[in-house]
Amino acid sequence: MKQYVKRNALLLGLLALSVLVSVVVIAARWGVESRNKTYDVVLDYIELEWMAEQSEHDVAWWLDEFKSMGVTKVGLTEENLTTLMEDSPLNVTATMMGTVMQDAGWRDSYPDLFVQELDRRGYDRFDVIVEITNTSEFNAILFLVQAVEERFPAGSYFCCGPSADEAYIFLDGQASDALYGGDSRYTSTYNTGFVTRSEIVSSKLLYVSLGLMPEKVELIQSAGMEIIPRTLCYDGHNDTQYAQAVARGYEKYGIVPDYIIAGGEAVIGYDDGGDFVLDYLRENDITIGLIETNVQRENIMQSGVEDATAATDFNTVRVFTMWDYLQYRYGYFGYEGAEEIENALYRAVVERNIRVLYFKPIKRTNDHHVYITDPAVYRGMFDGLNQRLAAHDISMGRASVMENYQVPSLALLAMGLGAGVGGALLPDTFLPMRRKWTLALAGTAAVCVFGAWLVLPNSFRLLASFASAVVFACLAAAFFLMAAKQTGEQLAPNAGLVKILPRSLGVLAGAVLISLAGAMLTAAPLSSTNFMLELGIFRGVKAAQLLPLAFFCLLFLSYYGLFEKERKSSRLNPGDIMTALKWNIPVWALFLLAAVGLAGYYYLARTGHETNVSISDVEMIFRNDLETLLLARPRTKEFLVAFPGVMLAVYCAVRRLPFWTALFGLAGTIGMTSVCNTFMHIRTPLYLGFVRTGYSLLLGAAAGAAYILCFELALRLVRRIVKKYSKAAR
Repeated sequence: MKQYVKRNALLLGLLALSVLVSVVVIAARWGVESRNKTYDVVLDYIELEWMAEQSEHDVAWWLDEFKSMGVTKVGLTEENLTTLMEDSPLNVTATMMGTVMQDAGWRDSYPDLFVQELDRRGYDRFDVIVEITNTSEFNAILFLVQAVEERFPAGSYFCCGPSADEAYIFLDGQASDALYGGDSRYTSTYNTGFVTRSEIVSSKLLYVSLGLMPEKVELIQSAGMEIIPRTLCYDGHNDTQYAQAVARGYEKYGIVPDYIIAGGEAVIGYDDGGDFVLDYLRENDITIGLIETNVQRENIMQSGVEDATAATDFNTVRVFTMWDYLQYRYGYFGYEGAEEIENALYRAVVERNIRVLYFKPIKRTNDHHVYITDPAVYRGMFDGLNQRLAAHDISMGRASVMENYQVPSLALLAMGLGAGVGGALLPDTFLPMRRKWTLALAGTAAVCVFGAWLVLPNSFRLLASFASAVVFACLAAAFFLMAAKQTGEQLAPNAGLVKILPRSLGVLAGAVLISLAGAMLTAAPLSSTNFMLELGIFRGVKAAQLLPLAFFCLLFLSYYGLFEKERKSSRLNPGDIMTALKWNIPVWALFLLAAVGLAGYYYLARTGHETNVSISDVEMIFRNDLETLLLARPRTKEFLVAFPGVMLAVYCAVRRLPFWTALFGLAGTIGMTSVCNTFMHIRTPLYLGFVRTGYSLLLGAAAGAAYILCFELALRLVRRIVKKYSKAAR
């Protein structure tokens, strides 16, 4: 190892400088994150109303209760034709024209003037007829008629009335507005297929926002709570006229929302560029909410959201919504109450840069239509959440916004050069490389990196980050395997654990430090605000995990051949490859390889939240307990498997057990990739990554010492049994 360092001192120095640049970038990002310490809660009004129906108290009482818990904002969705039909003082019926025309006498159901205007204008099955009848609420009728007049372009509608008790509205729909049900398959009496039809069941026109219901606004404001209006916008019905009408509706009730959380397909007024809404956002210092997807990766990106985010200098926060599967987690994992929901909210705020929780009341796990109506459950959950968040210096209030930080271009180049230099150093770990060849390889890599920096400025940061994650995991694996072999050469096969344990601990610490350096070079290029908000994400996580494992196999073949106990060379030669290809694999090895393959698949499939591989309840409870006890939960695979694996690889190298050195070394390499992977989650604050890795190192070292002791006892027992039966056989 000393020869390797001496031979590559110049390149290692350049690599250290590149790491130093990444540390400077990381420090700047740390400062941005340290000032982002306030989160907010927005209560969903619709589900609050539904919960109140099932309880002994009305909505006003529940609003006061949640306000006493620190919740001061309510998300109120604007009314549309669907909500007016389902829950309003209006007797509203909105019907697709295609359905109306199926009745031969439909003309007799409407006023003559209305039918005459229909005939004059023309109609088709994509249009909508709205009928408001049998109501004494004339102001309510005016609410709907005025909303249509303000939001829809002239010529796309007409009204008949309103009178004191009825009104009729025609909305001109397009084919692009139609919403279809599932295909209906008609069959003959012989049960053979006859025809398949797609039925138009609704239209986007029924979901276009028409304004806030005055009664609901008054109820919320009288409770002393702020309204966060939810406006649903759909392409083709979302122009500047629509946006201006929405803004006037807010102003009518004195609403200047802290946040705009886009709904539907786009931000307000985006059909013709969104200039009006951008000015509105900037003039009123309104923060844009990015709704996290239900797989906890990236955001739901409606049209115009990214443009609005950039135009407002990233005056943006990430929003966590209570998806239905989270609402059902009452009494989950054996808990008595809402502990698992509290855990989900805690992780969102602490680990994923979420600063607005869009909260919906909790439902029963075994009955998804029944709400939990005990206020003590909600109070206990929010109290527990705030106590846990206080340990991270996070408190409730108006959501803090991360300042716009962008990684300097020259720093990106320096870090990219570091990844290139690191890659040039890898061949010398297992091939007979002369110094000049390594320097030439590094020079070639530098030219390629510089060219990519010039030609591919947008992709360069992703390439540099990915390359660093792979290269440094490989360097860490090379270090600990090189050190394991060197330790095995320096110590006798029967050396005591007193000599082996300190060395194995030192090797583990060195390997983790190398991986941490790579983690800095992985995280730093992506430390711009847009990546911290998950407007952009790290690509290639699984490849970054697999490639170092393949490299370790090549490395092991160079250092130990095909499980050679005494191998002097540390260089790969063609004979090693031929020997491996000609290896007669014993049956026990096939079973072991199958087990390793299944474990590898499980390891990769568990990465992220998009796969169908779930974590057992026992492991989730164990994780939750660690999360509660410690500032950050260490990664299970690191401290229970990978880090002890590095120590066991050193131990087995001393005991001349090359097969076990390979197996434990492979597990150890997973740990090196895991350290880099921790920092690939750019949304996670940096301090959590360092704390998590520190805990993993301490716990992994303790577990490694215990595993070595157990392995030593098992090895002695096996050798004693083999010796005993060998004597008996003679």
